[in-house]
Amino acid sequence: MDSVDEVHQALAAESYLPDRGLATAIYLSLAMGRPLLLEGEAGVGKTEVGKTLARILGAELIRLQCYEGIDASQALYEWDYSRQLLYARALQAGELDPHERVAELYGADFLLERPLLRAIHAGGGAVLLIDELDRADDEFEAFLLEVLSEYAVTVPELGTIAASEPPAVVITSNRTRELHDALKRRCLYHWIDFPELEREVEIVRLRAPGVSEHLALSVATVVGRLRELDLVKRPGVAEAIDWAQALALLGASAADGTAARETLGWAIKNRDDLRRVEAELPDLVRE
Repeated sequence: MDSVDEVHQALAAESYLPDRGLATAIYLSLAMGRPLLLEGEAGVGKTEVGKTLARILGAELIRLQCYEGIDASQALYEWDYSRQLLYARALQAGELDPHERVAELYGADFLLERPLLRAIHAGGGAVLLIDELDRADDEFEAFLLEVLSEYAVTVPELGTIAASEPPAVVITSNRTRELHDALKRRCLYHWIDFPELEREVEIVRLRAPGVSEHLALSVATVVGRLRELDLVKRPGVAEAIDWAQALALLGASAADGTAARETLGWAIKNRDDLRRVEAELPDLVRE
């Protein structure tokens, strides 16, 4: 893709409607060969950027889902110890010729590639999506920075494995903790905010074709007002799409009345938030 406009058009063709800033960030990330770090509220479409980019580029999507306690072996590689044990027993029992394959006991046949190593092997033919990095700890973040600096890892038994061409990398964070400056300096940073009303209506109609324009406008308006409340979990774009689809299936023409109350769980995902919104929904709709 040779321009920001081309990136924008390609994303739109895959049912993802970015604003100009996001399209520019994606273009520069690809052109400069730098990881793209996306932060923002949950549900604004950060993860979907990586998925959509893989489809556009015709590349393999390799996803590393981060979580508390994840370590290097779970992200990089492990040895298939059970198969190695069976192989060693077969050698001892004389079922295999030891001169032919004994050197491969710690070879590629027994190496289990995890997402980072698989992305290094795939190189430019992959999009590496590192999702919710803020859930991992500082040590894992430092390890990840080292890998992304060289796109190479050393397996003691096999030597150094390096990417012939770096994969496209998309990192997402919900800011449950602050990522370190060293990682941010390595990446191109972009904050994804909730969309403006008109663009959210477009998104809802694009992702949920069965939703009328009037219903999409009603849902986007009410969801926008819900985001102004002091909620534990503000509804994202994904929740707006789901809510609109649920209302459409019930035959509702707007986000109000009984249908809105009965389907509110598609937009609100916290018990305390739900009770508060149920009480305030009539006023929000009237406004």
